[in-house]
Amino acid sequence: MTNDDPDTAFGEKEERILEAVIAVLSRGGIAAVSMRAVAKEADVALGLMNYYFNDKSSLIAAALRRVGDEDARLLDPLDDLEPADQLRHALRRVVNDALLSSGYLGLRLQLWSLAAIDPESAAINLVAQTRYLDRLGDLIAAARPDLDSNEVSCRAADVLVVQNGMWLTSILNVDSAVVERSVQRCEYIAFS
Repeated sequence: MTNDDPDTAFGEKEERILEAVIAVLSRGGIAAVSMRAVAKEADVALGLMNYYFNDKSSLIAAALRRVGDEDARLLDPLDDLEPADQLRHALRRVVNDALLSSGYLGLRLQLWSLAAIDPESAAINLVAQTRYLDRLGDLIAAARPDLDSNEVSCRAADVLVVQNGMWLTSILNVDSAVVERSVQRCEYIAFS
């Protein structure tokens, strides 16, 4: 049973393995990932690793999908907020301390780099980015029903560029004032 299907829900052991591959990637980059290193990090037998994943590539692909899922969840609406507040809340979620940690930002950089050179990773990244942009567009459209769909799409793309730039810059130095101005810039793009 290998888990190469992006629509398959993971069990507890698979989750532990995914957390381990993300931890190994965060600390040592792509080169540090091996079936053995991830098995050790997850505290599971190497044979169990091979039961769930075919190879290093399938581990990394699963990790990339996981990061995409986590990104999409940043835009989950909260039932008790009005559309404009939903959008503001989502724009602030991307700057929580966990996402601005050097380990997580390093992981993102590794996965972005891999997407630039590996077709499978690029395809996974494209699906995740499209889903993120669609969900962000939905939030903008709900908060700004006066905008046409093209304008909503443009604003969502512009917000994503600012967010990605903030994450890349934060890898080198997390300056809370810069982060706050970036969030304000995203709010301005969405609401102006």
